[in-house]
Amino acid sequence: MGSAEKGDGWRRGRFRFLPVVPGRMEFAAEVRRAVLARRPRRIAVELPQTLKAATLRAVSRLPELSVILYPDKSGQDAVYVPVEITDPFMEALRSAREVSASVHFVDPDLDLPAHPPENYPDSYAVRRIGYARYVESWLACPRPAGHQLRRQAQGMAWRLQSLPGRHRVWVVLSLNLFPLVLQALEKPQAEPLARQRRTGVQVLNLHPECLAEVLLEPPFFQAVYERCRQPSTARAGRVKTVKPDTPPRPENQPFRVIASPVEDPLQSLESIVERTARRVRWRARPPRLADASEESRPVAGVGSIDRQRMVFRLLSEAERRYGAATGERVSHWQRRLLGRYARNLAFLDRQLVAGLFDLAVSARSVVDDNYAWDLWDLAGGTPHQRTQSDLMTVRISGEELYANMRRIRLRRRLPRRKARVRPYGLRGRKKESAPGEWARRFDGSGICSYPPEDLVLEDYGTFLKKKGKSVLSAERSRVEVFKTSLLDGIDVRETLRNWHQGQLYVRENQRVSGEVGAVVVVFDEDPENRYHWCTTWLGEHAQESDMAFYSTNPYERIVGPGIARAEYGGFLLSYPPRRMLDVWQDPDYGMAESKAETLLLAGLDYTLERFVVYVAARPPRSVFRTVASRMGRKIVYLPIGQLSPVSLKKIRVVHVLDGFDKRPMAKDYIW
Repeated sequence: MGSAEKGDGWRRGRFRFLPVVPGRMEFAAEVRRAVLARRPRRIAVELPQTLKAATLRAVSRLPELSVILYPDKSGQDAVYVPVEITDPFMEALRSAREVSASVHFVDPDLDLPAHPPENYPDSYAVRRIGYARYVESWLACPRPAGHQLRRQAQGMAWRLQSLPGRHRVWVVLSLNLFPLVLQALEKPQAEPLARQRRTGVQVLNLHPECLAEVLLEPPFFQAVYERCRQPSTARAGRVKTVKPDTPPRPENQPFRVIASPVEDPLQSLESIVERTARRVRWRARPPRLADASEESRPVAGVGSIDRQRMVFRLLSEAERRYGAATGERVSHWQRRLLGRYARNLAFLDRQLVAGLFDLAVSARSVVDDNYAWDLWDLAGGTPHQRTQSDLMTVRISGEELYANMRRIRLRRRLPRRKARVRPYGLRGRKKESAPGEWARRFDGSGICSYPPEDLVLEDYGTFLKKKGKSVLSAERSRVEVFKTSLLDGIDVRETLRNWHQGQLYVRENQRVSGEVGAVVVVFDEDPENRYHWCTTWLGEHAQESDMAFYSTNPYERIVGPGIARAEYGGFLLSYPPRRMLDVWQDPDYGMAESKAETLLLAGLDYTLERFVVYVAARPPRSVFRTVASRMGRKIVYLPIGQLSPVSLKKIRVVHVLDGFDKRPMAKDYIW
């Protein structure tokens, strides 16, 4: 625990204190580290004696989660107390059982909430600055305490003073009660007027579908914590393996099924938890000083979970689920925007790392509702919880436990039978009569595009040209105080901003001389060489642009006789047509470090106009601004995040036809 624990403020006689933030994972890890390192004989926790039997019963069921239910003081409503894996008090009880320490419940039952509410700093700071410095920073800024809080602290001090024997007692209590208990221990306390017994206490099993609403930490985090707190040998013995089905006989087929395992959802979730537990740095932190005392040395098998890494793994696994369910991919620019959005939401809540609600809001806003649902569903799952239990299973909502609950509505867009594109009764898509039949239709004599896709692409290129020019016009607009002319109209925004001055502001949009001659769209800069099929197409008529692009290999996905399907990584549109050579073999573009830069250099080289629109996740390198100015050109950068994902999805697919004779029948195989 470091040198800060050795001060007088951390001890009072035979009592040694572990102040914690209730329900937070980082403090549960600190409690476990302290108990396993010191192996105390007696541990006192801030829990009421009237709920001792029910609490110990619920703790014995962990990692299966429970809830303690009892009637309130009016007898009209019920009080729910969830028992969580990552709660420091429950961790103290579990670790005490491992070291054979006796436990004492020292919180007086005053018909108050389980733990005094308080707005604590984000517990992730413990991972960065350490447990001792976190507590010292809290104690350095004393806060006013109310009558009920002082009454509870005095009741705890009386119970601590009443403990028999002279053995050292480790006390786990809330951080906001810590200074008040220290102050109350300085003099003898009277027995508080509190409940000595409570009737109607029940221990119930929580339904798996309500865990995300009622727990302080996401169930997925708690499952990873449970996996990490176990020794590595125990974890290895608990990993389940999937036995694949018996593969079918070849029987002269060109392809053979090697294995087709059917994975259970709980088993899949357990694999994800196991994989995540290996990547969140659960290992002991080495002592900072070479001459560290024995009390500050790391304990074997006990370490710290990095919450930030756990959030990253949660997003990655949710992205994998999202891709498997919808066939969509989350782009790198979406990941970056999602992280920035979630960070800003966390800052608004005065937190360092975004919580589950903020992550779900960010996922829905940046990607779509399906990805947000997969994220919420994965974060709300744990492989330990079951509907069937020896206790009664209860489903409760967050409104029954907490006030001012925030809501988010997710509308999953799943394929429905009644909403299919093709009317019922029409013939389905054509299939090969024998494997490899369509691939043999490619003779390599010539390839061409599919005209309906060309029209969509050309229309979108025209839209990007207009948008790029409007951006230039907006950059050159001028706002001034109204004097004699309204110019191009009243600037409402600037007028409202300076309403106190009682003046009107007008805007003048200066004309942009020149047009846009080329458009470069980069979906993926392809650092992993996934889009390795690079080619150049010439326009077939005066209304069609020349095109250079890189995409996935279309011959790996045959969808019809002589018809292949690919996905653009990036493309260049240059007008007028019939002028472009093979840009991928041109030595003039040797300075390009990526395929996207090759397209940009070709766009600057082949355009007959002044401007080139460049659409990508990030702007080009500054050297390209210099190259463009020397050629008398200018690059207009448009962030791809400002464009509609639906429209980008429509233009990203390309079909390659093996000859013009495939165009009449292509409509039967292209979707």
